[in-house]
Amino acid sequence: MNSQPEAARESAPIVHADLPPTMSAIVQDRYGSPEEVLRLERVPAPRPEGDQVVVRVHAASIHVGDLVAVRGEPMVARVATGLTRPKQRIPGTDVSGTVAAVGDTVTQLRVGDEVFGWCSGAFSEYVSDSEERFVPKPANLTLAQSAAIGVSASTALQLLRGRVQPGARVLINGASGGLGSFAVQIAVALGADVTGVCGSANVETVRTLGAAHAIDYTQHDFTEGTERYDFILDNVGNHSLGRTRSVLTEHGVLQSNNGTAGGRWFGTLGTVLHTAVASWFTKRQAPPSIKFSNRPDLLELRALIEAGSVSPLIDRAYPLAEAASALSHVGRGHARGTVLIAIGSQGTGARP
Repeated sequence: MNSQPEAARESAPIVHADLPPTMSAIVQDRYGSPEEVLRLERVPAPRPEGDQVVVRVHAASIHVGDLVAVRGEPMVARVATGLTRPKQRIPGTDVSGTVAAVGDTVTQLRVGDEVFGWCSGAFSEYVSDSEERFVPKPANLTLAQSAAIGVSASTALQLLRGRVQPGARVLINGASGGLGSFAVQIAVALGADVTGVCGSANVETVRTLGAAHAIDYTQHDFTEGTERYDFILDNVGNHSLGRTRSVLTEHGVLQSNNGTAGGRWFGTLGTVLHTAVASWFTKRQAPPSIKFSNRPDLLELRALIEAGSVSPLIDRAYPLAEAASALSHVGRGHARGTVLIAIGSQGTGARP
């Protein structure tokens, strides 16, 4: 990573590097299961314009939104992703890599910088987007680890920041997944006493993340226990809102993260509406919250990581050519932490 101070970096000369005419990328022209609709193809490589940088991708990671965009389900999501076919032909959002070229008005990044961030079309050898969407990677992480930060860590930070006070008793339902594993660590960093709910195989992992207590949901139902919590982040939604709120303290708050299950047409929209209505009648139910990645949060996460408070939990990495298998693994709902797609030094599986 280039460690040059920001002021000096702004006055540094901008350099354009040679880029190949084409690149390998995962593409889709219709919605469906990953195995049915995704294929590896040669496509034109991007060129930077204005404030854009081109990043040679080292790794990308998968979050649940990527799966929704590939499947086109729930159908209501197609209002954003494309009614009859995907607007974005190359899927993927979270990414890490090395800056390969910069546009004429780029001031904060230089060719050769190792960065992480978010963009469109991450499942490819090169991506291009505004420099505001990329920041230098944490000094104590590899490029592959840095790809796992993205949407999951940003969402966890935004859901917990300002709501969790030092000494608070916090429960994270779904503590071992991509978002949950970051949430446990961020809550601990905020000074909370954290309880993580997960499956049998992940109890020790959740404790390793810093949770003072871990509940195996196959053995114990946290809504039937005697413990009370000041804040609950529910990433699963496997209990009714009222039942989950029953284990809050008098002034405790439940933040529902919408869950992951739902019908083909509307997904978890019913849960979202139910949550909104409940929040009108009780302050113990937080309203639905839609979060987006942004540069200040990436910088705050980088600081937490470099301080040793947060570290990505990586499930496994797939080569680019096996992106469909990676998405299906996430779709089965049992990933431990974040699933990566290795693209850079590990190869795409189909280089010419």
